[in-house]
Amino acid sequence: MLRHLLAISLLALAACGQDDSTSGQDHAPPSPAPAEATPADTLLANPARVTADRLKAADDDPANWMATGRTYGEQRFSPLKAINEQTVEKLGLAWSFDLDTKLGTQATPLVIDGVMYTVGKWNIIHALNAATGEELWTYDPQTNRAWTRYACCGPTNRGLAAWNGKLYEGTLDGRLIAVDAKTGELVWEVQTTPTDQPYSITGAPRVFDGKVVIGNGGGELGVRGYATAYDAETGDELWRFWAVPGDPAQGFENTAMEMAAKTWTGEWWKTGGGGGGNPWDSFAYDPDLNLLYIGTGNGSPWSRDLRSPGGGDNLFLCSIVAVNADTGEYVWHYQETPGENWDYNATQQMILADIEIDGQPRKVLMQAAKNGFFYVIDRETGELISANNFVRTTWASHVDMETGRPVEIKENLYSATQAKVVSPAPFGAHVWQPMSFDPQTGLVYFTGQETSFAYSHLPAQTYEHRKMMWNLAQNPEAAPPDNGKVTPPQGYLYAWDPKTNSQAWRVPQEGPWNGGVLATAGNLLFAGSVDGRFVAYRAEDGQELWSMPINTGAVAGPISYEVDGEQYVAVSAGWAGAIPLVGGGMAPVHYRTEARMLAFKLGGRALLPPPEILPPPGRIPDMEMTAEEVRQGAALYADYCSNCHGGNVVSGGIAPDLRRMPAESHITFNDIVLNGAKLMTGMPPFGDTLDQADATAIHAYIVEEAKENPFPEPEDGPAPENVRFE
Repeated sequence: MLRHLLAISLLALAACGQDDSTSGQDHAPPSPAPAEATPADTLLANPARVTADRLKAADDDPANWMATGRTYGEQRFSPLKAINEQTVEKLGLAWSFDLDTKLGTQATPLVIDGVMYTVGKWNIIHALNAATGEELWTYDPQTNRAWTRYACCGPTNRGLAAWNGKLYEGTLDGRLIAVDAKTGELVWEVQTTPTDQPYSITGAPRVFDGKVVIGNGGGELGVRGYATAYDAETGDELWRFWAVPGDPAQGFENTAMEMAAKTWTGEWWKTGGGGGGNPWDSFAYDPDLNLLYIGTGNGSPWSRDLRSPGGGDNLFLCSIVAVNADTGEYVWHYQETPGENWDYNATQQMILADIEIDGQPRKVLMQAAKNGFFYVIDRETGELISANNFVRTTWASHVDMETGRPVEIKENLYSATQAKVVSPAPFGAHVWQPMSFDPQTGLVYFTGQETSFAYSHLPAQTYEHRKMMWNLAQNPEAAPPDNGKVTPPQGYLYAWDPKTNSQAWRVPQEGPWNGGVLATAGNLLFAGSVDGRFVAYRAEDGQELWSMPINTGAVAGPISYEVDGEQYVAVSAGWAGAIPLVGGGMAPVHYRTEARMLAFKLGGRALLPPPEILPPPGRIPDMEMTAEEVRQGAALYADYCSNCHGGNVVSGGIAPDLRRMPAESHITFNDIVLNGAKLMTGMPPFGDTLDQADATAIHAYIVEEAKENPFPEPEDGPAPENVRFE
């Protein structure tokens, strides 16, 4: 099925170019922590003192970044302004900290009273001196690495929550853990998901009034999504909100699920394996209204014809749902994509703000959604205030403001027999990369992309939900689209005016899948770019003012903080996510670099290590294989391998490009695939569903592809400053 998804590999990004900025070129090697640096025992004397009062007053405490969105409203705006449009040219690297992985990172770090807390590989938590990068402690939750086969996309994590001296993290294998911020020791842990179902957690928890809320992923694998609140001190479950209804014969958990079930048809709990709706990333909290806002996920499978064959809106898929923060009881919802049909989850970041619209003050919730529309919603009532598209949308022409519903373009609806090219693609117009609201300019800033994809679905009589497997149900045998071709994606940095719901400006990027955005009171925006730089833009017009090559794509959300009167900007750098995993066809990878935490300050003079030059590809072995074995291997590769290693064995840049396997990997290939010989590096075993013949067929297909489309030879000359990575 994923073979069909990878038609998007036509994107073919431009190769990374040289950066002509001089501001990042004259650094000296990093030096040891200065003698006057605050001692570790002082920093950890009373760490992570986060309370409800401190979070409510976060705007009065600009030195700290105490929550993933800095404030309850998730605005990701820093009031600090020592680094500004006049001084930013003096910005340089203050320190870097290796996260000991090349798998990428998506985490937004926290900084609380001089200590930075962040997440590296396999949910490992690091406490660092925020002024020097010195490691204070590390906690390894021993995440089950085999669980990568159930995660989209990759074994990454978007960050932590802090409360009353403890740090909270959701692990890939479905646990919520609480760690002592002083010692790095486990305080408690709870399994939030069934261990016999393919749930995963990659999002950051949110904490408020002594409650920790966490969601989960797994919609593409056919599970039923939910969010759960736990007691921050004990880990006891307090409430749970289900995103979609279960089997009616088992009864409904509450009146909201009974209401939602009326919008489904057929036996969705069977054909969908659970229906989906997983709230895998975004939450926001309004302490004055005592409402928690939950962004819910896509349907399972994608096609509503298979999931709910009699039609219906399929609540609460692809919705923003407001619940009582104390009880989890439903209050209101707005569904962005009724009868979801395109993997248009609504899990993108939500921003809460008070702005004036048409001369009236409004309490709003804003989201640049995956489906291509920017939504402004009254967060008290759920009333839609405005919705306009920020990219080309061929699934819907507009949103009807009388009904609040999108107007679908009927001729672009796909079927089992006819594929249709639709924009945006499953990669989305805007996905999880954080956006930022600047109260000075009144604008929302985010990175997004123009994308398209040829959708289809399997015939109903042949589709069967596969437990513990991906269930996209796309049909590679459907007729080619008759309404256009899949076009290469293009990335942009957007400035959006929520008062008029219109674009203020946009800046083209080198390709799609650029980084999260930080706005600061210095009239600056910071974001990582796909061409391997960290960039500062002027907030009012998007003019690039400064950049530094970092040899990787920083897709995570940057932050700003202050220690001893000095402002820093920091970002977790290491390209990660859907396009880096499955978007094959990009510039060849001849170098790779570690994922790192990077901190910048005025006058910083640290230097990054050069990227590692990869060894040349191993010799492609001779294999006795039949055409049928290769055909079978191609089908198995599409189902089991392509969501990490890319379509047609062309890596998107994170997992290894299998065309360049070393000789020993060819020799031990079946042991790697079936028994997990490389589990510690992130390759899970598949011996429970594949056998020796299957593994051999996959190997035959990889060898055939490597011969037909060998890994390109590197160009002569020295390594460029900005390079692709693996």
